[in-house]
Amino acid sequence: MKPRGTITALVTPFDKTGAVDYGKLRELVEEQAEAGVEGICTVGTTGESPTLSHEEHHEVVAKTIEYAAGRMMIVAGTGANSTSEAVSLTKAAIAAGGSDATLQVTPYYNKPNAEGLYRHFMTVADLGLPVILYNVPGRAGKEIPLDVVVRLAAHPNIVAIKEAAGSVDRVSAIKHRLPDFTVLSGDDSLALPMISVGAEGVISVASNVIPREMGDMVRSALKGDFATARAYHRKYYPLFHDLFIDVNPVMVKEALALMGKIENSFRLPLCETSAANRETMRECLSGLGLI
Repeated sequence: MKPRGTITALVTPFDKTGAVDYGKLRELVEEQAEAGVEGICTVGTTGESPTLSHEEHHEVVAKTIEYAAGRMMIVAGTGANSTSEAVSLTKAAIAAGGSDATLQVTPYYNKPNAEGLYRHFMTVADLGLPVILYNVPGRAGKEIPLDVVVRLAAHPNIVAIKEAAGSVDRVSAIKHRLPDFTVLSGDDSLALPMISVGAEGVISVASNVIPREMGDMVRSALKGDFATARAYHRKYYPLFHDLFIDVNPVMVKEALALMGKIENSFRLPLCETSAANRETMRECLSGLGLI
């Protein structure tokens, strides 16, 4: 399994009561399929995994697989800062059938040392489902050291890394040490420059809003058509920026609500954004012809 292209970090829609809205989830998955994205990452942090119960987590993964119906890659977000919890969530994704890989975030808050990180990811990889490592030090408080990535890449089930450290140089460093190891951008605004130095796609927040356009940008870049890819990047850079003027996934859900696709509903400690931020997003979407 070689992840490539645009994989949408799909939001988890809630209804006005805060319950998971499976009808809207089906509609979102259908939109992604029709737009031709290469994959969906379900119940990652953009899918508000910290506030879903384990039962809901299992159900959202299973329903996403059902709704996708084999039309795209499914990456199950089953990471945790407890190895036993990550194992439990990953086993459930395996049992659901249809997951192509698991996204495993760096264990957050407890900041394990290099050996602890290595053992954590290896334990999950030993379960048999292909693993995409997720390096996001700004949220996890800990980077996966390059030497640990090199060690982990020797495991046949560790197939890629999502790089959300905001560093194109880090992608170059990984590809220098591991030329054949798959790197995916974790930042929409850096997808194009990361692909230019060897990344093979993006796990994208923006593709919740512009799945077809994001997919076309990435496919153009991967084909070496950087003129076309730059045109997409320049046009949609304001969206890439404004999706992160509040903590993710607040602004992407605000955007989808403004587009009439979901309720503007969150679970605490996340909540709606400020009126000023919402107006900024409204102006951005309007300027791009999305509302």
